[in-house]
Amino acid sequence: MGVDSGGTFTDVVTDDGRVLKVPSTPDDPGRAVRDGVRAGRAAGDTGRPSLLAHGTTVATNTLLEGRGARVALVTTAGFADVIEIARQDRPDLYDPWADRPVPPVARGDRLEVIERLDATGEVLVPYAPGLAPLPPEGCEAVAVCLLHSDLNPDHEYAVAEELRAAGWDVSASYEISPEFREYERTVTTVLNASLRPVCAPYLEGLREVADEVVVTTSAGGLVGLAEAAVRPVSLLLSGPAAGVRAAAAVAMVCGFPDAVTFDMGGTSTDVGLVLDGAPASAPGHVVAGYPVRSPSLELHTIGAGGGSVARLDAGGALLVGPESAGARPGPACYGHGGRLPTVTDANLVLGRIPAGVPFPGLGVLDVEAARRALDESGVDAAGVVAVVDAQMEQALRTVSVERGIDPSGLALVAFGGAGPLHACDLAAALGIPAVVVPPAAGALSAVGLLTSPPRRELVRSWPVPTDHAGLDEALAQLADRALAQLGDDVDPAGAVVATFADCRYRGQSHEVTVGSVEEFAAEHWRRNGFRRDGEQVEVVAVRAVATGAAPADVAEVLGRATPFGGPVVGPDVVVRDDCTVWVPAGWTGTPGPLGSLILRPSGPGGAS
Repeated sequence: MGVDSGGTFTDVVTDDGRVLKVPSTPDDPGRAVRDGVRAGRAAGDTGRPSLLAHGTTVATNTLLEGRGARVALVTTAGFADVIEIARQDRPDLYDPWADRPVPPVARGDRLEVIERLDATGEVLVPYAPGLAPLPPEGCEAVAVCLLHSDLNPDHEYAVAEELRAAGWDVSASYEISPEFREYERTVTTVLNASLRPVCAPYLEGLREVADEVVVTTSAGGLVGLAEAAVRPVSLLLSGPAAGVRAAAAVAMVCGFPDAVTFDMGGTSTDVGLVLDGAPASAPGHVVAGYPVRSPSLELHTIGAGGGSVARLDAGGALLVGPESAGARPGPACYGHGGRLPTVTDANLVLGRIPAGVPFPGLGVLDVEAARRALDESGVDAAGVVAVVDAQMEQALRTVSVERGIDPSGLALVAFGGAGPLHACDLAAALGIPAVVVPPAAGALSAVGLLTSPPRRELVRSWPVPTDHAGLDEALAQLADRALAQLGDDVDPAGAVVATFADCRYRGQSHEVTVGSVEEFAAEHWRRNGFRRDGEQVEVVAVRAVATGAAPADVAEVLGRATPFGGPVVGPDVVVRDDCTVWVPAGWTGTPGPLGSLILRPSGPGGAS
C-alpha cells in the first residue's frame, strides 16, 4: 500500500489499483494511517500489508507550527551568531516591514568550542577531547556544526560522540548536510535536531502497521524507518515529491515528456517541472523561510487548496489562503461545523462540483451551507475561484516561464482532489495545449509512494574548486558508498548509480549540477542563455545517487485503477470518488493511455 497523509484527507492506494480516502487526524496523524490501512484491506483480509510506502506531513507541520524540540547548537568559537546573521538578501525587496524567520536556536542555547579548521580542512587549532559543553537545562536535542567540518569531520565527530556518550540526541552536520555554506548547513542540522524528537516516535509507531514500512524523502526516493527517523529534515517534501514522480511517469506514457505537474489538495498546491520525462531536482529548498540543504525535487508550494479560506482584508480586497479549514471542521459544505467560506464551497456554489452527488466519507455536500458561508463573509464564489486561480497561475509561471521554459510546449498534469477542477482554466491562461488527468488523480501522490524507487544520495564538498585532480576517483568512491547504503534488500544488479558535480564559473555564487565538468558550459547556456568559454570552471561539490527497483510500476497500478470513460465535451463535470474534473466550455476530453483523461481546447489547434 501507498499511504499519503494530507491536510484534509489521507489517501490510500493498493497495488491492485484500489483507491480510497479517509479523513486526516491532525491530533494523531498515525491514526489516519492505521485507519487507511484497515480500510484498504481486501474483503476478509485481517492481515497486514507486506509493504507500506508512506508520505508524511509530520515533519513539515512540526516546522510550520513551531512545535519542534528546543535545540542547543554547538559550533566553533566565534561563530555562534552565523545562524542569526544569515544572508544579506531581504525576504521582500520592496517591503520594509518584511521579517526574517526567527533564528531556530535562541542565543543562550548557542555554545562554542575552541577548535579551528582552515578552508581546506587543515587543522589550525586542535580540539582538546573532553571539552564538549553541556547544553542548558530544558534543551531536548543538540546540533553540532563546526566550521569547515564538511571537509574534515574529525573535530565534529569527537564533539558529537562526547555528547552522545552523555546521553544527548545529537545531529551532526557531517552526517546531515556535509556541504559548504555555513549558514545553510547550520540551519539544516538544527532543523533536523529539532524535528527528530517529534518525528522519530511517530515513525516508530508505524513499525507494526506492515511487514516493512518505508518513507519517501523530499527527493522522491524510499528509505527505511530507521534512516527516516535519523534524518527527518529529508522528509519535508515527502508526499508532494512522490506525486511529481508519478505525474512525470504518467505524462511520459501519454506522450508528453515535458510537463508541469499541478497538485492541488485540501491545504496547499504543489507545482513542479518535468523535462525529458524526469522531474527537476535541486540541492535544497526553503520551508517556512528556512533554507534546507538536503536533496529534493524542485517544487514550488503555495497555501492554496480546496480548504483555503476566503476573506476580505481591511481594505476590502478579496484574499484566499493560506489559512485552511483543514480536515476539521473543513469547508462549510462538509457539514462538520465549518462556517468560513473556502474554495471548495465556491466550486460547489458555481456548479463545478455538482450538488446532490455523494462523496466517500462525506456524503452529499451541503450547497446551502456553502452559499451561506460565502454570503455571511461578503465574498463572491466566482471571485474566490478567480483569486485562487491567479495565485496558482503565478506558481506555474515560477517553475516554467521564470526558468525560460515556454508553457506552450508543455502538458499540465492535474491531480490532487481539487487539481482537475482548476486545470483547464490555468492551462488556458498559460497557453498550455493539453491537460492530463490520470486515473486515481485524487490520490496520485499515494500512487507515487508505491512506485518510487529506493534511493540514496551522498554529497561532499570539493576542497579546492579549481583543482580537479582526483575528481573521477572521488566520484567512483562516493558511488560505491551510495550503492552500499541501499542495503541488502536491494539487488545490486538492478541498481543504477549516477554521479554528478556541482560546477560554476569563477566569481559566481550559485552552481549547476551536471554529469561531468565537460557538460557544464552547455548546461549553463541552456539554463542561463550564455556561456564563458575559456573561463575557469570551479567544482564545489560532488554527488552520487543510487536507486533500486520500485516496489510497483506506475503502469501496473494505474492500469488496475478505474479508467476514465468516453469523450467529454464541455461544459461538463466528471465526478470520481477521489476527485472532480471541471471541463469548461470550449474544451474536449478523450480517453488516453493508462485510463487517463486528456483535455484539449476545441477548435483550431485543439481537439476536434
